Amino acid sequence: MSAVFESTGQPDRHAALVAGAPTRLFAFDHTGTVDLAGFTREVRAVAGLLPAGAFAVNLCEDRHRFMVALCAAALRGQTTLLPPSRAPAVVGEVLARHRDSYALVDALDRDDETYGAEVTGSSPLYWPLPATLPQCDGPALEIPDDLLIAIGYTSGSTGQPKANPKTWASFRTSTAQNLAALEQLLDRDRITPVIATVPPQHMYGMEMSVLLPLLGPVAVHGARPFFPDDIDRALRDAPSTPLLVTTPVHLRALVESDARLPPLRGIVSATAPLSRELALAAEQRFGCEVREVFGSTETCVIARRRTAREDAWTPLPGVQLASQPDGTAVHAPHLPQPVVLADLVELHADGRFVLCGRNADLLEIAGKRASLGDLTRRLLAVPGVRDGVVFQLAPRAHTGVARIAALAVAPGLRPADVLAALREHVDPVFLPRPLRLVASLPRNETGKLPHDSLAQLLRNTGLG
Repeated sequence: MSAVFESTGQPDRHAALVAGAPTRLFAFDHTGTVDLAGFTREVRAVAGLLPAGAFAVNLCEDRHRFMVALCAAALRGQTTLLPPSRAPAVVGEVLARHRDSYALVDALDRDDETYGAEVTGSSPLYWPLPATLPQCDGPALEIPDDLLIAIGYTSGSTGQPKANPKTWASFRTSTAQNLAALEQLLDRDRITPVIATVPPQHMYGMEMSVLLPLLGPVAVHGARPFFPDDIDRALRDAPSTPLLVTTPVHLRALVESDARLPPLRGIVSATAPLSRELALAAEQRFGCEVREVFGSTETCVIARRRTAREDAWTPLPGVQLASQPDGTAVHAPHLPQPVVLADLVELHADGRFVLCGRNADLLEIAGKRASLGDLTRRLLAVPGVRDGVVFQLAPRAHTGVARIAALAVAPGLRPADVLAALREHVDPVFLPRPLRLVASLPRNETGKLPHDSLAQLLRNTGLG
């Protein structure tokens, strides 16, 4: 079960884009199912229609259509660009960086407010997939193993988004590792349906809801449900017991909702730290294991843990970590060279590790040390706080001092109440000032909090 389906390609030459029996379940939603043979026919037909170009920005929100576009572009030798968001300004910046590029979007009506003008008007940059995907018979789908199939961009939560190139060979290797990491959560006797709340453009979404169905015994729901009721409905579309791929933000909403989910094979979480309390509550509520995975756009997934029961992370097969002064070096079979992450870790003798925060999160004031991650964890533990974050502002020009600030969603509480609760566990020098109560935090579609958005929200309150 842990191995990728047998490839028909040869290492370092050509490799299969898809794997498994032609009749296996590949994608599904409330309208029906698509088998692997049908998907490959769609890919061949769309590949023959795509415009010329070296790069394609894939903005398709429907996961099935996203995969058709990704594979069709690969057949044309085009590299798919994965922007950190679908915001027109962000997409425009990515297109501007790659002159020989265009954007692939879902079929659109003329009334579409975001991209309708570009598609139906004068700009040739946006190319919509046909509303009904055409099909075409032909040879097996294979591409060069060293093809630069995608460039993923970091979220920019701590600065400007950075480009991270991915070859098909590296994706195939990392997918084999992910299948090994999820082996106990996958059905041994049939295809496992997956419902994902994360977009396919995000590297976590790409790994768990695009690469797994392309190369492993997994089928995926086409939609990206957001609210608890939407997730419930999508799970009920699954032809057998499904696996839920989600984030701590969505998981908390599910736990706090009245949704009665159908039986689950398991829940996978990533994109932000998952607290033991939330993991345990989800396991008790939904009767299945919650498995957290750890990785980054730079490295892909590199470790896993059952958060409700353990603090230490277990590296995926072949992954080794090495501590260094500026962070942690990650060695992995799918990485052409070690990648240094800003995360600080405590390595155990057996290879497992505990995260100790990020290098940029560490604070030192008056000879005392703390981390923004731990301060945020303590803020979230305050009774009545539904969401929150502690972060550091830019240094003041006239003093050079960088204040610690906090935003919290805590209906019924006053800032003084929250500060009083924090004072019980936090050294006074690390108490956030200002601390502001807001209706919601500016989380992006994967639940992360870009620093610029936090600073802007604080400024909007008059306290920045």
